[in-house]
Amino acid sequence: MILLRRLLGDVLRRQRQRQGRTLREVSAAARVSLGYLSEVERGQKEASSELLSAICDALDVRMSEVMREVSDELSLAELAAMATLSEGDLLRPVLEPVPLPAPGVDRSGSISPKAAMDVVAA
Repeated sequence: MILLRRLLGDVLRRQRQRQGRTLREVSAAARVSLGYLSEVERGQKEASSELLSAICDALDVRMSEVMREVSDELSLAELAAMATLSEGDLLRPVLEPVPLPAPGVDRSGSISPKAAMDVVAA
């Protein structure tokens, strides 16, 4: 399963490392604890939109850029996951057909009194 929080954390970490900044510097600028920022970068915590905005501001990067990079990585991860499926997996029906009872027969297999009368009358 692809976890969005891991992809987001990876992108934030790369942004920070590209700038040559430490967790301590960014956490202070974003006013978030160093430990929490570390957990966000490792994909262990979900960043709220407010926290994400504060981190992006601290990194001086637009949130849309971060989300675009996350979206691109998500697309690649989905394609990689699809490539690992066998042809049989792709052709297998999503839902197995469920046989329906004959008219007048309930799910337990019993014939309704009306259906029995119709059979006798015929």
